[in-house]
Amino acid sequence: MTRVLGMGNALVDIMTRLESDSLLHEFKLPKGSMQLVDRNAAETVSKGTHHLPKQQSSGGSAANTIHGLASLGIDTGFIGTIGEDEFGLFFHEDLKKNNIQPQLFKGKFESGRAIALISPDSERTFATFLGAAIELCVDHLSPEIFEGFNYFHIEGYLVQNHDLIRKAVELAKQKGLKVSLDLASFNVVEANLDFLKEIIKKYVDIVFANEEEAKAFTGLQPLEALHEIAKECEIAVVKVGKNGSLIKKDGIVYTIGVIKANSIDTTGAGDVYASGFIYGLVKGLSMQKCGEIGAILSGKVIEVIGAKIDSPTWEHIRKMVTDVELS
Repeated sequence: MTRVLGMGNALVDIMTRLESDSLLHEFKLPKGSMQLVDRNAAETVSKGTHHLPKQQSSGGSAANTIHGLASLGIDTGFIGTIGEDEFGLFFHEDLKKNNIQPQLFKGKFESGRAIALISPDSERTFATFLGAAIELCVDHLSPEIFEGFNYFHIEGYLVQNHDLIRKAVELAKQKGLKVSLDLASFNVVEANLDFLKEIIKKYVDIVFANEEEAKAFTGLQPLEALHEIAKECEIAVVKVGKNGSLIKKDGIVYTIGVIKANSIDTTGAGDVYASGFIYGLVKGLSMQKCGEIGAILSGKVIEVIGAKIDSPTWEHIRKMVTDVELS
């Protein structure tokens, strides 16, 4: 049995629909970015949006990817750090409920949360209070955690902790795991560019990036960026929103389209694209089919608020995925 382990910030997502982008300017949050904020700033954003509709779910980029894989029937685990509070309990129980093996450590701080501000055009901007999530450290990692897994998926939001990432990918490679990395956010890439280039070249097999992240990483437009990233890893994926995605492996470029979808919130689209793509790899499918399954998941998640899809929709997705597998 092929198993996938994820590591990321254990966050509870608080999805908030904006009436306009004016609050983003008020909070000084660049539209489409992920901004790390302290507890006071998080409280300011919470209070400033108290009148708007909200929805809560367990989140964090890598956790979203792992949830997607678990929903497709893949055996999974997740490494993260939570606080001893209601948010932490909610996160832990949500993993167990979805048949994900929790490898959660307790921190001293409150559990992290990501306030996702969803613009009317469905673009999302995150004000993220990492809290206990940032307490994940080198000392938590041991070779045993990676035992029995075949793939290791990391979110780029963790790369600010260089020692943690370096130790994690070293242990993963020692245990023979394939390593995938989602670059996560253009501002994170810009702030950690040299480190990311070093880690990808030495340890990473699969890189996921959207066009902004790919440009931050290479300075190039999507297709040229794809070629540049592919020089450093086995598989490069550049997601180009409504235009689909580009994949390069063994010198061959694959162009993947999108499914028809009514987009109301893009939160989690890249995360579950990675779920579908890694599912395809686990099943030994072609790059084209891996991308198509990624497109199915990302197309379905943008039709709901947040990164979680309900059970009836998952049943429909699994049927669509089976059709791709058998085609």
